Amino acid sequence: MPAKRKRKRRHAAAAPQPLTTPARPPSRSERKDAAARAALVPLHEGERPTAVTVGAVVAFVLAVGNLIAYAAGFEIEGSRPRFATVAFQALLMLVAAWGMWRARYWAVLGMEAILAILIVIVALSAFTASSVWGVLLAAAIAIPAGTLFWKLVRAMARLQMPERP
Repeated sequence: MPAKRKRKRRHAAAAPQPLTTPARPPSRSERKDAAARAALVPLHEGERPTAVTVGAVVAFVLAVGNLIAYAAGFEIEGSRPRFATVAFQALLMLVAAWGMWRARYWAVLGMEAILAILIVIVALSAFTASSVWGVLLAAAIAIPAGTLFWKLVRAMARLQMPERP
């Protein structure tokens, strides 16, 4: 038979103290975030940030360019892509262009996702490039795409910003 252990009785008068955390001053990054938010200016009705306009034009040009290249018989590695693939990509870019032209947050977010995927693919292709030209081509695509991506981040903050009283 196991030995019984006696537990100490706690004094009933000692009520549990509520846990309170002392107020801490905001960190340096929180102060920088607050300053950046305060510096943002809300968009006026019908206004579109420049980066969003550039993104809309780029998306439109890519969509039309893909359709023109397909119609001209462009081949990739000796074979012609399926029309459904080209049409889907063109439709996706046209929807992104239309949404960004109308300054819609979802369209900018989608364009950023497309740019992020493009940047990763191009950066990985630079590692397998067989010539200096391949690396330069990858850089010629990745640098402007990365710049547009970075500019769209700040534009997204202004697009989702509520009206100030």
